[in-house]
Amino acid sequence: MDASALSNPQLQQLINQEKERAMANEMIAKLTSACWDKCITGTPGSKFSSGESSCLSNCAQRYMDMSIMIVKRFQSMQ
Repeated sequence: MDASALSNPQLQQLINQEKERAMANEMIAKLTSACWDKCITGTPGSKFSSGESSCLSNCAQRYMDMSIMIVKRFQSMQ
C-alpha cells in the first residue's frame, strides 16, 4: 500500500469506523463480564430471576453512564 492510499479520506473513515466498532465490542465484553460476575451468583436456569434481571439492567446502565462520563471528562481535558 502506498502513502497516497493511507491519506485517502474514505480509507481513514473506514479505519475510524472499525476502531469505534472494536471499542464498542470491547466495552460490551467488559460490561457483560462485570455484570455477570456481580449479578449471577448461582447456576443460571432457562431464564433469569427477577432479581438477576433487575441487577443486570442496573449494572449495565451504571456501566454505560460511567463510560459516557469518562469519555466526556477526557474530551474536556483536550
